[in-house]
Amino acid sequence: MAEQINVTNFDEKVLQSSKPVLVDFFATWCGPCKMMAPVIDELSEELAGQVDIYKVDVDDNPDLAQRYGVMSIPTLIVFENGEVKNQTMGAQPKPALMQLLGQ
Repeated sequence: MAEQINVTNFDEKVLQSSKPVLVDFFATWCGPCKMMAPVIDELSEELAGQVDIYKVDVDDNPDLAQRYGVMSIPTLIVFENGEVKNQTMGAQPKPALMQLLGQ
């Protein structure tokens, strides 16, 4: 299951990671976000050790959403070496997320 993170541990977990990181910017009330949750959790288990996968609730962390220009949710951003490498918006099928991650 993907771990939920916030502004206090984002830099440590995401920007300082030596592995690629997928961050799912979501909200609990968002229908497409709810559809994505099982896919995100499945990827988290399948790619454990290769890719870190986290979730950020935009309602609880508006500063993080603003920092990365999240205008609609879900927004999924791939980070490598502290930099944004790739991103997509909206509900995506698992193969699209694998491609986003370069898997």
